[in-house]
Amino acid sequence: MHVDIRPLKQTDLSDLASLANNQKIWEDVRDYFPFPYTEKDAAWFINHSLEMAVNENFAITYNGDFCGVISANVQTDVYRKSAEMGYWIGEPFWGKGIATKAVKLITEYAFESLDVNRLFSSVFEYNLASMKVLEKNGFVKEGIFRKAIFKKEQMWDEHKYAKLV
Repeated sequence: MHVDIRPLKQTDLSDLASLANNQKIWEDVRDYFPFPYTEKDAAWFINHSLEMAVNENFAITYNGDFCGVISANVQTDVYRKSAEMGYWIGEPFWGKGIATKAVKLITEYAFESLDVNRLFSSVFEYNLASMKVLEKNGFVKEGIFRKAIFKKEQMWDEHKYAKLV
C-alpha cells in the first residue's frame, strides 16, 4: 500500500466530484462542504487551492489513485501558530489505513513547512473511526464541547484533538 499527499490538480476534478458526492462523507464534515457535491464545486475547490500562496489543501492518493482530500489550514491573529486539519476519504477506500497515513504525512508537512507549533482537529461524536486515526498519530483529546454541533437535524458533541510540534 502506498499512500501519499500531493497538491491538487485540474485532472482531479471528476474523481473529486464523484467521491465527495456522498452523504456519508457529508455527515462527517462541516456544512460548507456541499451535498450534493458537483463538478462545479470540485472546480471551485481545486482553483481556490491552486491560488493559495502556501499550499494547505492536498489530494490523498492510494497506489497513485486520487482517494480523498486533507488540509492543514493556518489560523489567524493570536492563533497564527496553529493549523486546523480536516480530511475525508472516498468510501471505496475506507478501511485500508489510508487516513492514518495521510494524517501522518500532513502532520509532518504542517510542522516542517507552515511555521506552526500546533495542529488540531474537530471530530463529531459519532465519528469514532476519525478519533482512532488521530489517536494513532499521537493527537491528544483536549476536550469535548458538549452539544456544539448541529448536524443531521440534532445536536452532537464535538471532540477536539491536537498535537504539538
